[in-house]
Amino acid sequence: MTGIPGETLRQSGPTALRMLVGVRLRRLRESRGITRADAGSAIGSPPSTISHLESGRTDLPLDDVADLLSLYGVDEAERQVVLTLAAQADAPGRWQDYRDVISDEFAAFLGLEQDATVIRTYAVQHVPALLQTKDYAQAVIGRNREGHAEVIERRVALRMHRQQLLRSPQPRKLWVVMDESVLRRQVGDSATMRAQFEHLQEMINLPHVTLQVLSFGPGKGVDPFTILRFAEADLPDVVYLEQTADAHYLTKDADVRPYRHLLNQLSVYAQPAAATPEILHQIISTLWSAPPPPE
Repeated sequence: MTGIPGETLRQSGPTALRMLVGVRLRRLRESRGITRADAGSAIGSPPSTISHLESGRTDLPLDDVADLLSLYGVDEAERQVVLTLAAQADAPGRWQDYRDVISDEFAAFLGLEQDATVIRTYAVQHVPALLQTKDYAQAVIGRNREGHAEVIERRVALRMHRQQLLRSPQPRKLWVVMDESVLRRQVGDSATMRAQFEHLQEMINLPHVTLQVLSFGPGKGVDPFTILRFAEADLPDVVYLEQTADAHYLTKDADVRPYRHLLNQLSVYAQPAAATPEILHQIISTLWSAPPPPE
């Protein structure tokens, strides 16, 4: 195996680095014909710990990584590369300040979202979190957290903070296929909906944001999901399955492939992105008096 260029290391966040270390550890173990049970025994842990290490779902204790590398018999150059990656991946997460309102699984997803270069999502219930206004987000989160005002505010603040990745000097590419029902579903009051539509009109003018609207029918029965892609060639795509209070993600290619195919199909069925401004204008016109779109 070859080393990772320094620039790639600097651009990768800790979650992506954990996954990258995990991929390398799995490949090394499998190339030596060592089972997860035997690898776990070498560090005094059950096989499930090895599974979590290899999928990037847990922290990387440097002593354990070093012991596994010794077990796998890697040369010194490879050993230093992997240990350097593991040390960088051990940096404090960017979401430590919000750990009181997010689960470990969702914290992992947030790290992946920040480290991804391309985010593709199918929205069927609400406007995706990365495109929500503060008032719209508060209305959505408030439905699920009635009465807990402080928790609601913390979750809204987290959602707004996540959106910085679309405004950074190196913004992520966001490609959304949105079911038309999302645009017609009332969330909050009339002012909240109007502001949300105006925000969408602004966001689709950004060169790295693509929004397609799927008319009623083709996506029926499909739950919302997101596919994350990373700059590192060794990292697989990750599928995030949206849940009300938790997060689940898939990393095995056999699990990811059907979702990638489904999202490609949905983007074909959906209206082209060039039609989105007119679709938004037409819906606004049916709800409020709006001036015609600019030529």
